[in-house]
Amino acid sequence: MDLSNKVVVIMGASSGIGAATSRLLAQDGAKLALAARRVDRLDQIKDEFPNADILTVKADVTKFAEVQAVIDQTIAHFGRIDVLYNNAGIMPTAPLVEGRRDEWHSMLQINIMGVLNGIAATLPYMAKRQQGHIITTDSVAGHVGAPDGAVYAGTKFAVRAIMDGLRKEQAQNNIKTTIVSPGSTGTELFNSINDEAQKKFAQDFWENAHGLEPEQVASAVEFAIGTKENMSVSEMIIRPTLQSL
Repeated sequence: MDLSNKVVVIMGASSGIGAATSRLLAQDGAKLALAARRVDRLDQIKDEFPNADILTVKADVTKFAEVQAVIDQTIAHFGRIDVLYNNAGIMPTAPLVEGRRDEWHSMLQINIMGVLNGIAATLPYMAKRQQGHIITTDSVAGHVGAPDGAVYAGTKFAVRAIMDGLRKEQAQNNIKTTIVSPGSTGTELFNSINDEAQKKFAQDFWENAHGLEPEQVASAVEFAIGTKENMSVSEMIIRPTLQSL
């Protein structure tokens, strides 16, 4: 796909779906601003594509000033932003009865406030320009809850509500919105699970379901970005064929 006319900001670009999307869009010729806490990994992606125009910025999505700096640097470097992809997230699943409040707080800050920080930094620019596209990684868990994943699902249900509100508020400004909701996908997200039994369950589930690879989810993001201006892909749910949940 030729995306050489697109300037894309990817938050959470250092691993998993974010890294796979970065590589795919670089192959498509997109101009990229890649942001994450692990900037060394971003630089590795940049080095893989010496002919691509890639800006790397260290940023923590829970810190609004750092997210705003990504947007400001992108506009300064490329002259505009066409797409913001909010991809950062964690999934420390565990039973509610264990009361892991620190994990709950981290999920709220990264999975919800990280998305809101991206929107807050980018939307005024897109609204003034009356053009743009905001994409967010949601989850199948944002459509159906499951035992031991109540808080994670809660953050992802919240993302759906936020993104639908964004769509309704900004349709008149020609701003596209997309949520991409993957099922079980083999990424470092599993490493954010601190409960060893839960981590093994998630990894075994992915293996038994012949789970998705990050590149497969990246292709869905690529499709949404590549649609014509009058077409907005609002939601995509992408499951392994064997995953019934």
